[in-house]
Amino acid sequence: MTRAGGGIAGVVGVPWLDKAGAAEPQATNPGAENADLVIFNARVYTVDSRVPKAEAFAVKAGRFVAVGTNADIKGLIAKGTQTFDAMQMTVVPGFVDCHNHAPGNTLLYEVLVGNPYEVEFVTISRIVDKLRAKARETPPGGWVEGFFFDDTKVKDNRPLNVHDLDQVSKDHPVTVHHRGGHTSFYNSKAFELAGINKNTPNLPSGTFDRDASGDLNGRVTDRARDAFNKIGKRPIFTQEQNMQRDRDGLAYISKQFVRYGVTSVHHQGGNLAALQQVRARGELLHRVSYEASGKELDAMIDAGIMTGFGDEWIRFGATSEHTVDGSFSERTMALSVPYPGVIPPYKGNVTETQDELNAWIERVHRAGIQVNSHANGDVAIDMVLTAVEQAQRLFPRADARPKITHCTLINDDLLRRIKSLGAMPAAFTSYAYYNSDKFVFYGEELMTRCMAYRSFLDAGIQVAAGSDFPPGPFDPRMAIQGMVTRTGWDGKTWGANQRISVEEALRVNTLNGAYNSHEEGIKGSITPGKLADFVVLSDDPFTMDQAKIKDLQIIRTVVAGSAVFHA
Repeated sequence: MTRAGGGIAGVVGVPWLDKAGAAEPQATNPGAENADLVIFNARVYTVDSRVPKAEAFAVKAGRFVAVGTNADIKGLIAKGTQTFDAMQMTVVPGFVDCHNHAPGNTLLYEVLVGNPYEVEFVTISRIVDKLRAKARETPPGGWVEGFFFDDTKVKDNRPLNVHDLDQVSKDHPVTVHHRGGHTSFYNSKAFELAGINKNTPNLPSGTFDRDASGDLNGRVTDRARDAFNKIGKRPIFTQEQNMQRDRDGLAYISKQFVRYGVTSVHHQGGNLAALQQVRARGELLHRVSYEASGKELDAMIDAGIMTGFGDEWIRFGATSEHTVDGSFSERTMALSVPYPGVIPPYKGNVTETQDELNAWIERVHRAGIQVNSHANGDVAIDMVLTAVEQAQRLFPRADARPKITHCTLINDDLLRRIKSLGAMPAAFTSYAYYNSDKFVFYGEELMTRCMAYRSFLDAGIQVAAGSDFPPGPFDPRMAIQGMVTRTGWDGKTWGANQRISVEEALRVNTLNGAYNSHEEGIKGSITPGKLADFVVLSDDPFTMDQAKIKDLQIIRTVVAGSAVFHA
């Protein structure tokens, strides 16, 4: 720890007013705007190129009003101004996560068979035990489900299979969902109820995987999982019970976001009414760019509601991700070349046709809504760009900023087209650290073009950070460390050519995130006039060991000038 470590004991668990280290309040301050809050004696990284570093800043009415030296900003202290001596700790803008499913209900109410937030290995027997306990309290025929499974974080060093899940129950359909969101594992009862057997053919959009003998091994990918949606029994809740669960889940995950310094999140859909109620109750601690799909998106189009409608806490952003292909972490994304070492040759799953994608993007684009497509592999990214290019020819719209969620495997031609369209990649953040154990499935040549932050920035593309939680942890410290080092939890480095600097990684996770949702004018940097969302860190990521950035302590998270988390 640097000297900042000495400041931690003086600020943890106390209100903003640090009586031991604060400057003496002045009774009056002629000629200056009296501030509500003044932070001084800090290492402030503003992410504003005009004033990139500062010692102090002032906040009034939830916005930054001044940034500068200690002497300059202390002049804004008046009677009633709260002050905070940062004791040389680091202050950065609040982090922005541009792709998050915000699964608060799952975290609160479901069986978690993996660690949502950290690298942690589990045993198959432990997974089976957790699900057995759930089965004992579930009526026969009812689903028993596990969440947050990660196939490369298993101590047994072998795949989970149908025989493991048969040990849970022969009377219940049982499934374990990979945290990546594109594969699930089922027991024999689930296959029986769905009418799936070893002779059932695969789909173009998904597979029923088999073992060396040709029997079902339990793993099902992408849209082949639709076969299980209408079988088995699931709990039935009243409308009010569902609303309460949604409120509880949103309030819970909001606390988790700010605990990690995340102050703005692009939500992939969710219960919009519950979100508004959580806000009205004062339990919404982070800002939301709500990304609609289904009936909400249809209602927006019918009512003429465009991207940007709302306020500084909840506003309509892009659409939810419109899925075009499979998953990186589960090795189903659509590639132009076969997956290395896979027999028979396999290139992943495309989940809809080009014509279907063209029609969807044109409809949304014409409505003045920012399109957002899930595209991992180079094949899927090409499809999205083709559809957006056609929509722009038919209905030109300036500064549309079409969003490409993940945008994982690129090449020079894709970069050129992304730049030409002003498209907004929201690439995986924590994967370089958390999922480095999966990179071997792609090999070094492909990994030099995956999660290509260096290539995006060099091409002048304002790439942003999208954790995709649950698939990846949303911790921005883990994200920045991975972007800077490209070294994973296992000590292995992949695609070192895609490393970026700490300064660039901070911008990707803050100002570029604001730009992704057309909000760069109000957030993303510590700039006078912008919303006072910021994070106090225990040490300086610019000077510390880069391999320890993920271990930085978040001392405070502040939204609109109010501390919503302190260590």
